Amino acid sequence: MVRYDLVRDEGILVIRPEGRLEAADFQKIAQEIDPYIEANGKLHGIMIEAESFPGWKDFAALVAHLKFVKGHHRNIEKVAAVSDSGFLAIAPKIASHFVQADVRHFPHSQRDEALAWLRE
Repeated sequence: MVRYDLVRDEGILVIRPEGRLEAADFQKIAQEIDPYIEANGKLHGIMIEAESFPGWKDFAALVAHLKFVKGHHRNIEKVAAVSDSGFLAIAPKIASHFVQADVRHFPHSQRDEALAWLRE
């Protein structure tokens, strides 16, 4: 399950995974941001806040995640991964090869700095 908030006046989506990722999570997020992107052309940023990477519930969730990234990465300027997780610390380096967004990792103690970077 994933909790998320779209800060419409700033064009920033804040995502907080609360358990293993499910295919429905990506469908719900897309339903929230697709109209915003259609009206505004893009999201300025996504902040993913997670203590650790929760993994996917099943293969369908992994496929939904990959489809979400493929379908949205050109419409997102920046992604901030805010976590003390070792996996999420290296994920931006891996993601930078597959997405157009500028992807950076921030330790959890630098959450405010991550949000400021997304607002730039």
